Amino acid sequence: MSERRVGDRHLISFPIRVEWKDDKGEEMVEEGLTENIGPSGTLIHLPRLLPNVGSKVSLTVTENPSNLVTVSAQVLRLERNAAHPQAALQLLGSTKDWEKNVW
Repeated sequence: MSERRVGDRHLISFPIRVEWKDDKGEEMVEEGLTENIGPSGTLIHLPRLLPNVGSKVSLTVTENPSNLVTVSAQVLRLERNAAHPQAALQLLGSTKDWEKNVW
């Protein structure tokens, strides 16, 4: 299987908060950890709830409470492993804060 990602990835675990609206329009909030990060995306572990593929989410890196980094992202794919559910996210819009403070 060929690699489809573009750009480097770093294996690093940052605490994150993900917010999105479910199919019913209800606000969902889940906290988890990054598995790896890249300049235009990340793989995250969310222990309970996962947004749907194609969903737009707000991703906040909460590593440094005095300097939170929030970006918009879209869910590209899910890994529904019961022991370790993950979501692959592609960043949308401006990523300057992400590139400067996270990447």
